[in-house]
Amino acid sequence: MKYEKSCGAVIFRKTDVWNVLLIRHNKGRHVSFPKGHVEPGETESQTAEREILEETGLRVRVDKRFRAENRYNIRPDTQKLVVIFAAVTEQAEITPQPEEIAEAVWVPVDEADERLTYERDRRIMRDAFEHIQNASGSRRR
Repeated sequence: MKYEKSCGAVIFRKTDVWNVLLIRHNKGRHVSFPKGHVEPGETESQTAEREILEETGLRVRVDKRFRAENRYNIRPDTQKLVVIFAAVTEQAEITPQPEEIAEAVWVPVDEADERLTYERDRRIMRDAFEHIQNASGSRRR
């Protein structure tokens, strides 16, 4: 069995409502979150931040207190591990990387479930959003 590892994040932005960044990949055409392969010497969070910047132009600092894993087979002989963090940004402008990203949009969190392709991503997004809300609520106290 071969193994691949990617890291990324569910990125939130607060306007009058909370929004989440969704991307549609050129390869695979599914709607998910920005992520990419770990390069030698990188930590998981460094990979996530680099891939987000490369794919979307957004500079984020991931919240390492939220970490979700998703494992699945991409081929019969290859298992993939995707590590997803939570992140918040104030940047609104997205610059999608045309080689990898067909579309990148901010979507209100309450509309994101119907846009995400996979149930596991819906679950991760809901858990990440709960974490972000709790973390931002505790900062205001």
